[in-house]
Amino acid sequence: MDRRLLGILVCPICKGPLDYKKEKEEFFCFADALAFPVRDGIPVMLEEEARELTREERIQR
Repeated sequence: MDRRLLGILVCPICKGPLDYKKEKEEFFCFADALAFPVRDGIPVMLEEEARELTREERIQR
């Protein structure tokens, strides 16, 4: 993932910071407890495409 892109992406819902999880290819928003997927190298920043973080993912922050 391009470092410049990582620096400018924010959560589309709360506009808060995102954590990129390279091993899962997802962006985590801990404020909204959502994970946004990366497909073919492109972040999919749509609420309807996000999944809820599991309890374990929320704790592992």
